[in-house]
Amino acid sequence: MAQQKPTLNFWQIWNMCFGFMGIQFGFALQNANVSRIFQTLGADYGNMAILWVAAPITGLIVQPIIGYMSDNTWGKFGRRRPYFLIGAIAASLSLFIMPNSPTLWVAAGMLWIMDASINISMEPFRAFVGDMLPRKQRAMGYAMQSFFIGVASVVASSLPWIMTNWLNISNTAAPGLLPDSVKFAFYAGGAVFLLAVLWTIFSTKEYSPEQLAAFEQAETTKATHSMPRVTPPYGIYGMITLIIGIVSSVLVYSNISRLDKSLYILTGGFTAFGMCMLIASYLHKQHKTDNGFAHIMADLFAMPQTMKQLAVVQFFSWFPFFAMWTYTTAAITEFHYNTSDVTSAAYNKGADWVGVLFSTYNLTAVFAAICIPLIVKVFNLRIAHMINLFMGGTGFVSFIFIHDPTYLVISMVGVGFAWASILSVPYAILANALPAKKMGVYMGIFNFFIVLPQILAASILGFLITKFFDNQPIYSLVIGGLSMILAGVLTLRVKESHRHI
Repeated sequence: MAQQKPTLNFWQIWNMCFGFMGIQFGFALQNANVSRIFQTLGADYGNMAILWVAAPITGLIVQPIIGYMSDNTWGKFGRRRPYFLIGAIAASLSLFIMPNSPTLWVAAGMLWIMDASINISMEPFRAFVGDMLPRKQRAMGYAMQSFFIGVASVVASSLPWIMTNWLNISNTAAPGLLPDSVKFAFYAGGAVFLLAVLWTIFSTKEYSPEQLAAFEQAETTKATHSMPRVTPPYGIYGMITLIIGIVSSVLVYSNISRLDKSLYILTGGFTAFGMCMLIASYLHKQHKTDNGFAHIMADLFAMPQTMKQLAVVQFFSWFPFFAMWTYTTAAITEFHYNTSDVTSAAYNKGADWVGVLFSTYNLTAVFAAICIPLIVKVFNLRIAHMINLFMGGTGFVSFIFIHDPTYLVISMVGVGFAWASILSVPYAILANALPAKKMGVYMGIFNFFIVLPQILAASILGFLITKFFDNQPIYSLVIGGLSMILAGVLTLRVKESHRHI
């Protein structure tokens, strides 16, 4: 008789998710402060997005690879834990180095390394819940991760402000240098990241491959059956996409005086994906499909229908968050504090307030995570998600109508509800559609639709702001808000199963 996966108690689930607090600590410091670092080192609105694009591109490449590798790993430290450890060590070192970057491009390079390292730890943590918990407890596992995301984000986003106002650490510095408040915040983040991940590594023992196989047999449902595979027309799709990418790149190059160079990110993306499909076509014709690349490409084209529908919603949901992480500091300091001088007290006061606002939406998300199941009981998963996305979209658009920065906290409450919903509801809808044996790789592929809108935002936001909105970054948040409202409408297309969060 097949063995049922054991039910874990509260503290066991707490321990297995605790490392996610460290991961989110690193992400929150990055999101709230990297634009400040770039501006201090000389970046302007026109190249801010292209510098930030390192993060989503890294996630696009790293997450499916790490997901596939961790699906097929077993060693002394287990299946997922080796990736937790490697990523944590590299990310912690990056957090120590980042605030001491001597030039803008060193900082951009460190962002790339930092984001790759964080993704190496983060991707297996999502699949870790599926490995360790029976189906009836997985919702609690993801809820626990969301709890740690909220707590870590609140503390980490406010760290420079805390350093300045509670510990009297300097908040200003000479031109080209970061204040000590930011440096010490990153040092603290590096320590917290490593220690939190080590806690999970040493407190949680993974099941062996034999145990997981027995558990999977016991848990097999219709959703975990193998799906029929039809080989996609890689060659045709690949050639069309490659041509679009090359022609678009040539058009950007020939009109570079009128077009923003960040558009190369978008055209380069088309070119790269076209080449990937042509490589997949070649491997299929040569019957060389027993490798990670071929498997990932095949899984991408064999996504369950529910996942495809959710992908569109995710796309328009994440576009505004990249705009927020990239442009909020510039938008707030210029629009609400009337300065773009990075050495001024007003600029640094505004930059610190951005950290507080980021803490506000993350703190709201902690409470929203408790409210969302109640909303679902009254309506359903789709309507609950739509309501929360509408709240977030309205919050973003309101930035241009609120002139006193103090009242932006209200805007961030709406953003917080949207953030909590994005971190939980799509996964609740998707849970029954994912094949159990491909939990890691499909979590990585699902990340494509988190990353692609960020790449699009990096490609076009700088162009739109400079060419159509008179270099006013506040409009990036308005555009993001409209995108999130559209995502809410598109949620109605998703076919959900009859289960709650």
